[in-house]
Amino acid sequence: MYSSVNTIWVLLGAALVFLMQAGFAMCEAGFTRAKNTGNILMKNLMDFCIGTPTYWLLGFGLMFASSGTLIGGLDPMVRGDYSSILPAGVPLFAYLIFQTVFCATSATIVSGSMAERTKFVSYCVYSFCISAFIYPVSGHWIWGGGWLSQLGFHDFAGSTAVHMVGGICACIGAAILGPRIGKYEKDGTPRAILGHNLSLGALGVFILWFCWFGFNGCSTVAMDSDDAMVSAGLIFVNTNMAAAVACCVTMLYTWLRYKKPDVGMTLNSALAGLVAITAGCDMVSPAGAAIIGIVAGLLLPISVRFFDNILKIDDPVGAISVHGVCGATGTLLTGLLAVDGGLFYGGGVHFFLIQCLGVAATAVWAAVTITIVFQILKHTIGLRVSEEEELKGLDITEHGLPTAYAGFAFAYDDTPDDEPDAPVPASAAAVPMDAAVVVETAPGTVPDTTSGKKMTRVEILCKMERFDALKRAMFDIGITGMTATNVMGCGEQRGKTEGYFRGAKVEASMLPSIQVSIVVCKVPVSLVVDTARKVLYTGRIGDGKIFVSNVENVIKVRTGEQGYDALQDEAR
Repeated sequence: MYSSVNTIWVLLGAALVFLMQAGFAMCEAGFTRAKNTGNILMKNLMDFCIGTPTYWLLGFGLMFASSGTLIGGLDPMVRGDYSSILPAGVPLFAYLIFQTVFCATSATIVSGSMAERTKFVSYCVYSFCISAFIYPVSGHWIWGGGWLSQLGFHDFAGSTAVHMVGGICACIGAAILGPRIGKYEKDGTPRAILGHNLSLGALGVFILWFCWFGFNGCSTVAMDSDDAMVSAGLIFVNTNMAAAVACCVTMLYTWLRYKKPDVGMTLNSALAGLVAITAGCDMVSPAGAAIIGIVAGLLLPISVRFFDNILKIDDPVGAISVHGVCGATGTLLTGLLAVDGGLFYGGGVHFFLIQCLGVAATAVWAAVTITIVFQILKHTIGLRVSEEEELKGLDITEHGLPTAYAGFAFAYDDTPDDEPDAPVPASAAAVPMDAAVVVETAPGTVPDTTSGKKMTRVEILCKMERFDALKRAMFDIGITGMTATNVMGCGEQRGKTEGYFRGAKVEASMLPSIQVSIVVCKVPVSLVVDTARKVLYTGRIGDGKIFVSNVENVIKVRTGEQGYDALQDEAR
C-alpha cells in the first residue's frame, strides 16, 4: 500500500531540488561575465532537459535495478526490478522524479568551473555521459544496494554521491580546458576576473539554501512516523547550522587575511557548509554540524586559493572547492562526528575507514571516466571555443544572442597584455593595414594660454573586448590618465544582424563599444594614434575610430591649476 504522506513528502523534495537548477543558474551567471550570461542559462536548462530522459532510459536502471544494470529493453520502468530499493509506501514514479533531480544537480555542478570557454555541443555531450553512467554507477554503489552500501558507507543525501562526483568532473574538465584568456599574468600570477552581477549570485545562494531543506530533509523519504518527523527536524537544524557557521567563519577569515570581509567568498561558503553537512546531516548533532560548518568555512578560501595559485586551475565560480573538496570532507567528517558509530563518539576507526574508502573509490571512478569522456571530446568535436569566440563571448558566438541585457550597457571584458589580434575570416574582405590611408596630423593652432604648450584630445571608439589591450598599450607609451565610458552606437553600416531571438531576426543597429578619452601634451599625438591603430586593427568593419581635437584649456578642480600643470598628477 502506498502512503500519501510519504509520497507527498518525496514529491515536495523533488520540486525543491528541481528549483536548485535556478539557484545554480543565478550563481553561475552572477559570478561570470555578462557576455556569457545567455550561455550559462542555456547550459543549466539543458543539463536538466538532457538528463531527464537520459536518466529515465539508462541511469535509473543502472543505479537502482536489482542487478545494477538495465534488464532488457530501454524502458527500466517496465523491465527493471526495483522492489528492494523503493522506500516504504512510495510509488516508483515518485521515486524516479526524486532521483532524477539529484542526478541533474550532479551534472549542473560541472558547468560553473568550465564556464566562459566550453563549446556548447561538448557540454551537452558530457552532460549526457554524467547522467547516463558516471553518476548512476557510483550512485548504485552508495544508494542502490552496491558494494559500498553493503560495507556500511554512509552518505545520507549526497555529499559524495552527488556533489563530490560533480566536483571531480568539474576539476578534470577545468584542468583539461585550461584557464580563461587573461586569467594569469606571464609570471603565473592570477588576475581577478570579476563576475558582472553580485546580486544574481546572492539570489542564487539564497535559492540554493532554501532548496537544500528539501535536498536533505526530504531524503528521509518518509514522514509517516514519529521517528521520521524527529529525524527530519534534526536534518533541517543541522543543514541550516552548517551553512550559517561556515559563512561566519569565512567572513572572519577573509576579514583577517585580506583586511575586508569578502562578499563573494562568504556567499560561496554557505554552499560549502551545505555540501559538507549533506552526508551526515541525519547522524550528527547540531554541535557536530557546527564543527562541520567551521571546517568548511576555513577550507573553502584555502582550497580556492590552492587551485587558483598553486595548481593554476581556473574555476570561475569555485565549484571544485565547494562541491568536490567540501563534499569529500563532509563525508569523512561523518565518520568522526556521527553520534552513533563515529570515531569521536567511541565507535572505533572502522566506520571512518569505510568513509575514506567510499570517498576514494568514488573519486577514482569519476576522475577516470570523465577524463576519458573529455579526452574523446577534445580530440573529436573539440572541447574549447576559439580565442576569438571566447573574447567576443559565448552568447553571440554560440547562440547568436547579441546580449542577455538588451538595452543596458555592461562592463568591458579584460584581455591579456600579449593577446594577438583575432584572426580575420577570408569572407570578411579585410583591408591590409599597409594599404590603409596614412594618417597625417595637422600642426596645432591652439596653445595653452598659461604655458604655451599645445594640448590635444584624442578620443578612441573601440570594441569592448580590445579595451584592456588598448589601455595597457597607452600606459606603455607614457599616457598617465584616461577616461573610459561604455557607449552604444553604430557607423554608416548601421550595425549588423546578429542572429535570432524567439525566431525573430535581431537587428543590432546600436552596438556596445568603449569610448576612451585622452588629453595629451608631452606625448606626441602621432604616437598615440599609431599605437591605438596597431592595437585595434583587424581589418574588418567595426575596428573603431579615432577623433583628434584641440583643447583650449584644462582646470584642475582641487588646486585651480590650469593648462599643462593641470594635466600633471604628481605633486608639484
